[in-house]
Amino acid sequence: MTRVLSGVVLAAATLAAILFLPAAGLRLVAAIVAAVAAFEYVALIGIDDARVRPAFVLLVGFTAWRLSSGGGLGVVPLTAMFIAGVAAVFMRRNSARQAILGAFAILYIGMPLGLLAMVNAVHGWRATLLLIATIAVSDSLQYYSGRAFGRHALAPAISPKKTIEGAVGGAIGGTVFMVLGGRLVFPEYPWPWLAMLGLVMVLLGILGDLFESRLKREANVKDSSSLIPGHGGVLDRIDAMLFVTPVYAIALGVIR
Repeated sequence: MTRVLSGVVLAAATLAAILFLPAAGLRLVAAIVAAVAAFEYVALIGIDDARVRPAFVLLVGFTAWRLSSGGGLGVVPLTAMFIAGVAAVFMRRNSARQAILGAFAILYIGMPLGLLAMVNAVHGWRATLLLIATIAVSDSLQYYSGRAFGRHALAPAISPKKTIEGAVGGAIGGTVFMVLGGRLVFPEYPWPWLAMLGLVMVLLGILGDLFESRLKREANVKDSSSLIPGHGGVLDRIDAMLFVTPVYAIALGVIR
């Protein structure tokens, strides 16, 4: 019951933010979500330095805020932020691996959430909800298809409960949903184009989920945090979307 209630509250809050917040408000929400997810992420990769973690939270939040403005971040500032992130971790006597993975949060978390707000600003709430709903439909069908027909593990070393049959069910369901929903939101696009985009989105979503599962397995934790009752952390809720959003934004011409 706790999981259901928190899921309803989370869905309602997300819908309200997309439908009713002004552009600046949605940018702020994207930056805050990015910062919280970054805080969880650096904990997963083993960075517990009290000085380094806030620095990465600010860098990732700023990336989401800047990108969501529609002005772009720029190659030079992004490169400088990445190098600064690596240096901040490395100079505090963390490992080189932690330094690279920590700086990767700028690309992994900050950029996708900034682009999500940018999609909303350019194409409106329908395009944003189409992205989120496609991922949600795919995730749900992966779960139910896996429970009903799952026999072969997809990636047993990373996520033992995921099955090939579940992935196929999610891929089919997510692609069909993208075609049907896409024809309503983007009638100018032909259905084969929407089908291809939907399939790519679903596959990237599965990869995003497996990527975060690998992080949690290496950290020996079940969830990225306990912030959302019954659902884990923010990163647990957006892991698929982080991989999907950049491709969706490129496909819609938001970034070139």
